[in-house]
Amino acid sequence: MKKIYIETYGCQMNEYDSEIVKTVLKKSNYELIDSLDDADVVLLNTCSVRDNANRKVYGRIHRIKHQRNGRGMKIGVLGCMATNFRKKLLENPSLPIDFIAGPDSYKRLPELIEGLDNEGKDHFDVTLSEFETYADVYPTSREKGVNAWIAVMRGCNNFCTFCVVPYTRGRERSRAPENVKEEVEWLASEGFRQVTLLGQNVNSYNYEGRDFAYLLEMVSRVDGIERIRFTAPHPKDFPRRLLQVIAAHPKVCNQVHLPLQAGNDRILDMMNRTYTQKEYLLLVDEIREINPEMVLTTDIIVGFPTETDAEFGDTVRMMEEVEFDSAFIFKYSERPQTVAARKFPDDVPEAEKTERIVRLNEIQREHSLKRNRAHIGEVHEVLIDEENTKKSDEHFKGRNDGNKIVIFSKGNYRQGQFVDVKISDATPNVLRGEVERVLEK
Repeated sequence: MKKIYIETYGCQMNEYDSEIVKTVLKKSNYELIDSLDDADVVLLNTCSVRDNANRKVYGRIHRIKHQRNGRGMKIGVLGCMATNFRKKLLENPSLPIDFIAGPDSYKRLPELIEGLDNEGKDHFDVTLSEFETYADVYPTSREKGVNAWIAVMRGCNNFCTFCVVPYTRGRERSRAPENVKEEVEWLASEGFRQVTLLGQNVNSYNYEGRDFAYLLEMVSRVDGIERIRFTAPHPKDFPRRLLQVIAAHPKVCNQVHLPLQAGNDRILDMMNRTYTQKEYLLLVDEIREINPEMVLTTDIIVGFPTETDAEFGDTVRMMEEVEFDSAFIFKYSERPQTVAARKFPDDVPEAEKTERIVRLNEIQREHSLKRNRAHIGEVHEVLIDEENTKKSDEHFKGRNDGNKIVIFSKGNYRQGQFVDVKISDATPNVLRGEVERVLEK
């Protein structure tokens, strides 16, 4: 029985995929272990969205190489890097890679691993499928907690010019809603209180004419699951019916991640985002009209090719107008195979990218503090997800409906419980308060 050790890098979809991998391997009688030291096979499930993620994996591969100490330990690279850098991974003599598997090839992992001892066998499979959704693989090796990730669809059809996902994960395909509901029911029976529905563009979900609003309504009827989140949506796929479903169903959380990416129409067009500044702001207005309590978060890229200072100023003005609760802000990173890499030279100097990201982070910090301090005096329903915080054994941590972190004093509570917390203080990153009562759910 070979011992397998897995490390996961990148997004929530990769976290979910690693759970699928573990389930596939356990069914083939492999032993999953928590330490690299005793592993026969090391699997690195990788991300390729940003260059920093790639560098981290390359560095990790070289460190593992030195830990082999002459042992027969094999190294396999899974996920987006396997698809995007197949040739580099397999043909670079300085990288001790034994095999690779793309996101649609995890069912073949037992075959690939066993084939390592046979020179005549293929040591890679990066085929992108038009049909694979892993709907027949319920991850049974999940870490216990309050939240479970569920991929309701795979792939992406948007082809944003900066993004590698359509090339590493293929085209969109959705799972049957009944199949998703069955997995949610099983998760409820396992004690999970919250599910997060995943997709590269989750709100373009469509299975035989049944859309994402239909799926949300179906999942919201599952007993035992008290909160439903979803990520990551695209601003172009927010019909009013979806917004109404979010507002009408108490289990669907009042938080929407709405990636802006840039605030200038020319740059948005170059990115192939398919919306304008005006259309984005109209959507924000509609969301807040239907649900004034909605927490809005976003993604922004600075220094996209040819972006001028004036065009960057449009992004600044958009941030000032919307006042997001939080934002993930990145420097543009050229990705191989993308349209941007082929057509648009990465011509914004690194120093300018740094200045822009610093400025946006300062603006966002002010907005996050302002919006968090507005909650002082309110009572928030909090789902406890950790019985200690990273900084203190005397405090518990949970999240409110808007997915904001709430810290409160330790008491006779436990992970998975809901408590009412009266907010007394706030920073840009967390809310603080004291428990008023434990809720029975």
